[in-house]
Amino acid sequence: MEHQSQTILTGVKPTGTLHIGNYVGAVKPAIEFANNVNENDNHIMFVADYHAVNAIKNAPLLNQLTKEIACAYLACGLNPEKSLFYKQSDIPELFELTTILMAYTPKGFMNKAHAYKAAVDKNTARNEPADAGINMGLYTYPVLMAADILAYDTDIVPVGKDQVQHVEIAADIAGSINALYEQNVLKIPKASLSETAQILPGTDGQKMSKSYNNVIPLFGTDAELKKAVMGIKTDCQDINDKKNPDDILLYHIAKGIAPDCVVQEIEAGLKNGGMGYGTIKKMLLQVLIDELAEKREKYMYYMSHFDEVEHMLARGATKARQLATPVLNRVKDVIFNR
Repeated sequence: MEHQSQTILTGVKPTGTLHIGNYVGAVKPAIEFANNVNENDNHIMFVADYHAVNAIKNAPLLNQLTKEIACAYLACGLNPEKSLFYKQSDIPELFELTTILMAYTPKGFMNKAHAYKAAVDKNTARNEPADAGINMGLYTYPVLMAADILAYDTDIVPVGKDQVQHVEIAADIAGSINALYEQNVLKIPKASLSETAQILPGTDGQKMSKSYNNVIPLFGTDAELKKAVMGIKTDCQDINDKKNPDDILLYHIAKGIAPDCVVQEIEAGLKNGGMGYGTIKKMLLQVLIDELAEKREKYMYYMSHFDEVEHMLARGATKARQLATPVLNRVKDVIFNR
């Protein structure tokens, strides 16, 4: 049976300088997915810079982070000839569609949205008013995300567990519009849970995060990588002690980034004794250098030749608008009886 063409969409928000945890958990699986889609499928990858405005009001910082995320994905292997790659802010049709979708979105959907509820819970824990510091961008975040998805007749949205709800909201909004007008105005999208994404611990054992100061930089120099790796927390067990790899932080970090053969060697060395933490750190450092050296070189090139990246993004935006315009017109034709 011939494969029916599908549209697959992924967005990435520019909210911080990337580290190895981001690479293992989001960047690498997203690019592997993009590069392995069926040749008849349409793959869309966009930088969600409008979503980032909810949290980042510093214009130079937002500009810098947007540049970094675009260059990072290109450096790590995203092919703009195979994937439609653009900035969300370059597609005005999205924001017109968002306004339309607002009129069909129950307020209760927004009250139940994870991001909003998490912000309210933080305020409650600090004994502050429930909505302190919460703007309407954050509150209506799922509607803009619904527009991101529905504007291209998207079939599949690969997401982590925390984002499934947003795809479900998009499907519910589209479904309610279709039911109201008794026709297929908008395509109903489905979420696809990523099975390859991993959560990498930081150098202190907590989740890797800049706020914890426990990251291994994605595009750091060899010296910066060495400093981070050598700073990974270890215990005081003797080199000859037989250890349970699952209890060892170094092992968990290596398992997230190293080839299977290296992971197996580390596992055997810990179980049998005789392999010191210093040796494992040197092995991990070499793995990181091998994995990231070429990507770092490409990243530095793109950051210093960002006009080339802007050209790629602009070309992607032109193609994206060509896809979004007929969808928007189809919706307007129905709701305004044009």
